Amino acid sequence: MSTESPDGAKAMPLNSPDLATLQSHLASILDSVPDGMIVIDETGRIVAFSRAAEALFGYTAAEIMGRNVRELMAGRDESNHDKYIQNYLQTGERRIIGIGRVVTARKADGTLFTMDLKIGEAKIGDHWLFTAFVRDLTEQRKAEMRMREMQSELVHFSRLSAVGTMASALAHELNQPLTAVANYLEAGRDLLDRPGDDSRETLREAMDEGAKQAVRAGDIVRKLRGYVSRGEIDGRSVDLGPLLNDATALARLSMNSSDVPILLRVAPGLENVIADPIQIQQVVINLVRNAQEALTRIASPQISIEASPGPQGFVSVSVIDNGPGLDPEVQSMLFKPFTTSKSGGMGLGLSICQTIVEAHGGTISAENVPGGGTCFRFTLRVDPAIHAS
Repeated sequence: MSTESPDGAKAMPLNSPDLATLQSHLASILDSVPDGMIVIDETGRIVAFSRAAEALFGYTAAEIMGRNVRELMAGRDESNHDKYIQNYLQTGERRIIGIGRVVTARKADGTLFTMDLKIGEAKIGDHWLFTAFVRDLTEQRKAEMRMREMQSELVHFSRLSAVGTMASALAHELNQPLTAVANYLEAGRDLLDRPGDDSRETLREAMDEGAKQAVRAGDIVRKLRGYVSRGEIDGRSVDLGPLLNDATALARLSMNSSDVPILLRVAPGLENVIADPIQIQQVVINLVRNAQEALTRIASPQISIEASPGPQGFVSVSVIDNGPGLDPEVQSMLFKPFTTSKSGGMGLGLSICQTIVEAHGGTISAENVPGGGTCFRFTLRVDPAIHAS
């Protein structure tokens, strides 16, 4: 015998000495919990479906209970869900349970949407129950994307303004030595027509002064080049966990292959780093996009983002895929501008990543993973205030 809430949310019967109390309590939870709540057994069969889940997916509890939860999923999660459960039961390795993940789900009418998925577990006797709490992120992610786009536009306009100011300053700084060079050359040309040793000596002095001004102009250009190559960062103390989680979600939203599993691992107790959050997120998003593009022909793709202690005073962030790996010829020139293996790419993404990481005082590298795949790894400086306090 099953219980049913006033709104139709149901729970499959539970074997318990106090069955009526448990059923009544579970029905009240299913009726009132604000997020979608779905309980499945170890075979993936849905045994409870909350009222919020009914509103979210468009199924009634009566329609969906007893069916496999993969019917609510899309892409590779749909085809591999049973394998995920069996892998956890056999190995105990947590990939979503207790960690959470952003996934693509399917409603009753076939509409796909982005949702936040968190899963808890319970063992009852020899059997397992898994409780999923789901939340529709569609509007939240759209708003975040709009904010990111506006931020990018503001940064872009700021850079354009900076470029204009820099160009104006550069023209002003170069005008004086170049004008002097032109004047000395004109004077030298006139002196060529005058005979006598005095004219020759004056000509030599004019050429010497012209050369000095040309060197001065070159120094101005070199200083500007050094300033640009070092870059500027708005560095602050940053917790890498939330930053990497946001970057992962943004990468999913900006790519069609959003169903490629992305596993995020942040070492416990990891120290804060000094970073410009927007710039470091851009590095991570770029590396994740590259990984996703490398996995288009891989049957069971997987991307891992790992943050762990690095060399002394640094934290290491790695983006690892199980793709075909790097071609040796491309690997040697990977971070040089205009180096790309993509037909429509400009080859600037990794070069920009390198500029950003080095401006933060870190390094970036890439290597092939034994058994197949690529690992991009970059380092960030640990917040020195943590050690000083």
